[in-house]
Amino acid sequence: MATAGIMALMGAGLIGGLVGANLAQWVIGGTEGKTVLGGIAAGYLCVIFYKRHLGITRSTGDLFAVAVSAGEAVGRWGCFYGGCCYGKACAAPWAVFQHGAMRHPTQLYLSAANTLILVILLRFDKTNPPENALFYLQGVLYCAARFTIEFFRDGPPPVLYLTVAQWACVAGFLFFAVKLRRLLRPARFSPAPIPAR
Repeated sequence: MATAGIMALMGAGLIGGLVGANLAQWVIGGTEGKTVLGGIAAGYLCVIFYKRHLGITRSTGDLFAVAVSAGEAVGRWGCFYGGCCYGKACAAPWAVFQHGAMRHPTQLYLSAANTLILVILLRFDKTNPPENALFYLQGVLYCAARFTIEFFRDGPPPVLYLTVAQWACVAGFLFFAVKLRRLLRPARFSPAPIPAR
């Protein structure tokens, strides 16, 4: 798959992801910065549209699955040292001092979750799954992890009991779960007709 078209496709996903990450943070959060959820959604859409433009019909999601998990696992350490994406104030023994209080180190929670997702993906890949299964599995696991960790993050007030990020995770989880289920569902064969005697 190391072709010029695939390299262009990866570039489109990267640029779309960066634009989407910044735009989503500005529109939803009202601040400068980046949001991974916006980056993933915009990057995915850019890849889909650019694939059609290039005439690529082969599934390419697996090219991004491992990279997204590995990138997030490492990138969240930058969030931790930069002091962004911090958690709610707490008295847990592992709390860290950020923004004037002892807080949940949610950046490290996300790093650990993505490291675990990466391990699961690499093990799942050894089972020789169908194309795009890694990508959809990564989406399911990431949305579930991010939804849970959002309960420990400090941020804007919830909307109908959940944060905007959690609602995005619910939508993403359903999308990826349906796609993964369809992909892994065994093919249904109609029984061959019994010849007349």
